[in-house]
This record gives sequence, structure tokens and C-alpha cells, in this order.
Amino acid sequence: MNNNIAIITQARTTSTRLPGKIFKEINHRTLLQYHIERLAQSGLPIIIATTVNATDDAVEDFGKQHHLRVWRGSEMNVLERFYECARHFKVDIIIRVTSDCPLIDGEMIKKAVEEYCSWKDDNVYYSNGIERTFPRGFDFEVFSFKLLQEAYDNANEWFQKEHVTPYINQNVSRKVIMKHFLRSKDASGFRLTVDTKEDFELISKLISDYQADKKNAAEIIAIMEAHPELAAMNAHIEQKKLMNTQIK
Repeated sequence: MNNNIAIITQARTTSTRLPGKIFKEINHRTLLQYHIERLAQSGLPIIIATTVNATDDAVEDFGKQHHLRVWRGSEMNVLERFYECARHFKVDIIIRVTSDCPLIDGEMIKKAVEEYCSWKDDNVYYSNGIERTFPRGFDFEVFSFKLLQEAYDNANEWFQKEHVTPYINQNVSRKVIMKHFLRSKDASGFRLTVDTKEDFELISKLISDYQADKKNAAEIIAIMEAHPELAAMNAHIEQKKLMNTQIK
């Protein structure tokens, strides 16, 4: 297996529930800045995959300012965007993340990639989001360009294209070896992604009052466990469902 490894993070400004969220600021820093700085702790190259929409010129500008590679592609067919990005930059091992995770743990990603590489099998898909024991907001997926190519060539359902990896992680090809990155104590009930105003308020409090941007996943989870009033801030928010239907 080759080892041209990169994190590809998908980012756009036209989120439906909280438009422009990646450029919302906490302590004069944008959520996208926190996200990229946390990913940089992995020591891995980072690529931003954004859209061709004029509204995302700001995302490209951010990437250039921070000396990151940027790819622009389809807004809704994110599988195509990821495939074209990985092909263009010749990425053999892809870590897929999303930019609505400002507290994502780069050190955890580094550990997961080391484990993935030790298996030397490009049919492996490794994630902490299928069998979920981590809060939303620490999500990552590790897979080969080979699996991405197969998904791009064979995915027929719209939800497989909009969400990038369902063709892979639902093992449609029957070739995928599923592996799960787990923690011993389940913390999946906490929500540390940003999709709504309540989510943003929680992350703001964690960063401003608890310096969560300087802490690893275990330390952030410990804060959440010790302060149930924090979890209550967005406990009622439901994650948007992955629908097996085409967007109208």
C-alpha cells in the first residue's frame, strides 16, 4: 500500500440550519480556524474540499491564507468532490472529516492512522462514527483511494453521493473490512459538533470557560461528564438523518 496520506475536510458556507457557521467566531477566531489547528496536531497534510459556489470563495481564501491545499467541486455531490480532490492531489489514504467539528482531536486521528497503516490492507475502512462511543464532533473515517474509487464508480443512490461514504461503510461491494475505533466508556450521548445555534453556544462556552480548544478528547469528555448542565444545552438537538432519497 502506498502512503500518500492526507486529511480531507469538507467545508462550505451554505449549511441549512446555521448558515456561515464555519466563519462564526469565538474569542476572535473562527470555527474553521479551531478545526484546522486541531487537525494540524495530527502532523498530517490537510486539504479543504469546498464547492464551486461564489459563496465559498471565502473558504478558498482561508485555505490560501493558511497555506493549505484547496479543491473546489460539486456542492451536493460530495462523493464526486472528494474523489476528484483525492485524485488530483494523488492521495492514497484519506482521512475524511467535516468542518463543523471545531474540537476534533488531531492526536486521536494520528493514532487511528498509525493503526490503519499497520494493517496494510486497502479494503479496510476505519472509523469512530459507525459503532459510536465518542461524541459527535470527534468523527473521522480512514479509507483507501481504492475504496473511494469503487464508490465513485458504482454508487447509484443519491444519498451515497451526498454523504460520500455510505457505499463504503454499508459495504455494498461486500469487499470492505470494517474496523471500529472505540473508547472503553461510551460517551456517544454528548454532542460537540456545530449545526445549530445551541451547538454553537455550547462550543463557545467550552472554549471560553474551559479552554477546550487546548484539551484532548478525553479531557473534553471529562468536562462534559462533570458538568451535566453543559450537555443539557443542546441535548434536544437531533442529528440530521441520512436519507436514502434524492434531494428535491
